[in-house]
Amino acid sequence: MFFNASGITNISPCELRRKMEQNEDFLLLDVRTPGEHEQIKINGSRLLPVQELTFRAGELPRNKEIVVYCRVGNRSAFAAAYLSRLGYRVKNLEGGIMSWAQEGEACGTA
Repeated sequence: MFFNASGITNISPCELRRKMEQNEDFLLLDVRTPGEHEQIKINGSRLLPVQELTFRAGELPRNKEIVVYCRVGNRSAFAAAYLSRLGYRVKNLEGGIMSWAQEGEACGTA
């Protein structure tokens, strides 16, 4: 069963690709486990496992947008909702790294 992400703003893999290409100032946050992060990650992302989020959220910058991702978007939706309630500006990567692997690299290509 997936976390109810109502009220969470999603960002598509292509929108994320555009933000990266335009060198926008944001934090890309991976909330998966260290083992998952080691296997595959989005370049430039910072690892903060969702299990540690409640006691480490204060380490995150409040002056920039945070884009959160996980494997398919469930854990990151939970993390995004939590961070949003704490006052962070946050978006959830739609479909997680699985969508990124399928769509994100191909954005803008014919």
